[in-house]
Amino acid sequence: MQNSMIKLLSVADCISLINAVFGFLSIIMIFIGKIHLSILFILIAILADGLDGIVARKIRESKIGEYLESMADMISFGVAPAFFIYTIYYKFVSCCFYKHFILLIVLVVFLSLNIIRLASFHMMKDKKIFVGLPAPSGAIFLIIMAYLEIELIYILPVVIMISLLMISNVRFPKPSFKIDVIAAVLILLTIITDRNFNSIAPIVLLIAICAYVIIGPFYLLIKEKKQ
Repeated sequence: MQNSMIKLLSVADCISLINAVFGFLSIIMIFIGKIHLSILFILIAILADGLDGIVARKIRESKIGEYLESMADMISFGVAPAFFIYTIYYKFVSCCFYKHFILLIVLVVFLSLNIIRLASFHMMKDKKIFVGLPAPSGAIFLIIMAYLEIELIYILPVVIMISLLMISNVRFPKPSFKIDVIAAVLILLTIITDRNFNSIAPIVLLIAICAYVIIGPFYLLIKEKKQ
């Protein structure tokens, strides 16, 4: 039975497993207080997620690929970011019950809608666009805001907004290969140079994701009108 299960895996599935492993390691890093490593492992998981999509398109897709990818993404882009945000803001809410309660409710909403997004992604996917904000984009946006310790009063509504966008019918463009490469470079720069450049790399990455979230849907509308 174990051999037959292993045989179901493709190269892309192995990359999805790497995604899940780094999501899990990110959570472990949170528990031992290595916040910097935690965010880096989530970013590495995002790179693995992008790579498994490229490999799956080039090689055969396995029978379990869709399920495996969704489960891996749930760990890396749902559970790990929720833990990360909670850990960053715990010191601000631990002394106040109602703030602590609100933070927990907001993160439960985020996690629940994230799971819905990932569970339904392959049923609703389109070759040309994303219906709803992609989970990796939402994860990057939120973990960098938390990493920069944006005030709680501002980040809570942003978490709700990102959560709702993920399950919305708002359409976002699928980035071209060049855009994917630029995004990967920004993520790598954040991973490699973050501590040496006073958080410049994470801020640039946050601005890039912000531009995608705000401009992306309007870009699609303009493109459709021209056609």
